[in-house]
Amino acid sequence: MSSSTPHSPHTQRDLKKARTRRALLDAGLELLEEQSLSSIGLREITRAVGISPAAFYRHFRDVADLGVALVEESLGTLHAVIQAGLTERSEDGERIDHLVDAIARFVREHPEHIRFVVRERHGGVAAVRTAIGTQLDRFAEEVAGALARDEVSRGWSAEDLRMLGETYVDHMVMTASAFLEAAQGEGPPEDVVAYTARRQLRLISLGRRHWISDPASPAP
Repeated sequence: MSSSTPHSPHTQRDLKKARTRRALLDAGLELLEEQSLSSIGLREITRAVGISPAAFYRHFRDVADLGVALVEESLGTLHAVIQAGLTERSEDGERIDHLVDAIARFVREHPEHIRFVVRERHGGVAAVRTAIGTQLDRFAEEVAGALARDEVSRGWSAEDLRMLGETYVDHMVMTASAFLEAAQGEGPPEDVVAYTARRQLRLISLGRRHWISDPASPAP
């Protein structure tokens, strides 16, 4: 019988390890609802899960490493949703509706992830700030690549396409933060946030159509 059968000790250990890792991530997110990552102690997380501090190190090097894993999880799902909308839709109106609806839905389903990213983007844990910056940079490259295939982008320099991608990503983060505030009863309600976000994206789209790109623009 193979050592990887459903009832083998090896598989059971893997399942238990995966469940414990998931529990640590969930506990971290729950604790982060009320405080920043830099203020959370390892013992606080392990106490919430019911494991020893020594067991924590079987899954993460330290609390910062757990935070980096949360960054990858929080932004990874949103990447896929946004990328699909950009590549499967070519009309600006459809794209704008998809982007705003997708962000609103993501915030409703995963408010703890957005809260974490918004708070820690400029937080006190350097490794997590770097991870968020890296993920958003990659996101901007993906968005720029999708928009580069549009006819209106013909002749644009790589630098200007990158700037456009960064503009979209910055707007997405700002919109997600506004949706989160609306869900918490702070700031404008969700329908007003959505209306404003669509208008802002239409303004970006209009400006894009009249932008004259300089192919010889210097690299940043």
